[in-house]
Amino acid sequence: MQSFFKVVGLCSALLGTVTLSTLAQADGAPAPRVVGWIEKGLILPEYTAVKIKVDSGALTSSMHAVNLEEFEYKGNDWVRYDVPVEDVDTGEEITMHFERPVYRRILVRGAGGSERRPVVKMSICMGDQVYEEQFSLRDRGDMNYPVLIGRRTIEHIGLIDVSETFMHKPSCSEAQHDQERRRQQQRERDGAGNDAAEAAEESDA
Repeated sequence: MQSFFKVVGLCSALLGTVTLSTLAQADGAPAPRVVGWIEKGLILPEYTAVKIKVDSGALTSSMHAVNLEEFEYKGNDWVRYDVPVEDVDTGEEITMHFERPVYRRILVRGAGGSERRPVVKMSICMGDQVYEEQFSLRDRGDMNYPVLIGRRTIEHIGLIDVSETFMHKPSCSEAQHDQERRRQQQRERDGAGNDAAEAAEESDA
């Protein structure tokens, strides 16, 4: 009986895969990208390569950040922070400095209590694509991975193969890097403000 259910489950999984692929081909859309549960990516506009954990258990993505300092810039809420990481390509310890407008704030509830965190928009390169996503800022120094990708970002990327790691090597073009750098410089000149100011409650990740 157990063998029967295993066969049925396998057939269902295969049918789902075939159906997904068939639907994508039928409407002309590309098949969804599949990523491993650990990938290597670049935090833009820098060229620093970091390990990224893809975690469907988290809603909002999170990035390791220390020395957070909120300030007002041209009438808008901004935050400056440092991102100290090890470049996985060179093994070099690198600290990146950023200033970004506060997109929103979230209240995170976990076993250790609740914590309010600023959320900013950051761009990362995974594979040959650049994704600008929401990242909550927190000290992840006690974590194995400086960047965690949650469901809000996963839905833009594709599917997760939990049995695989490092399926895609970062290969964004130099033009993409330069475009992101120019966009950030323009944002700083404009003093861009919040796109959204609402607070949300989320579980710890």
